[in-house]
Amino acid sequence: MAVTILFLGPLRDMAGEETLEVEAPLDWAGLLRAVGDAVAEQLRQERVNVACAGHVLADKTALNAQDGDEVALLPPVSGG
Repeated sequence: MAVTILFLGPLRDMAGEETLEVEAPLDWAGLLRAVGDAVAEQLRQERVNVACAGHVLADKTALNAQDGDEVALLPPVSGG
């Protein structure tokens, strides 16, 4: 039973990998432990969003990923 964490944009560079599989279920505290200190620090910022099973979470701290879910870490979008 696993959850796939998908690192996008600069978070991928920080993590040093594109994906990470962790044991299900996965909550907010477990996500912060799994991704390492640098990425966890970014996740704590309001501007970074988390999607679970294709839905952006209004409250990322309410994460409750189950077996087979993909958790995408969404850095802020910039451009002009």
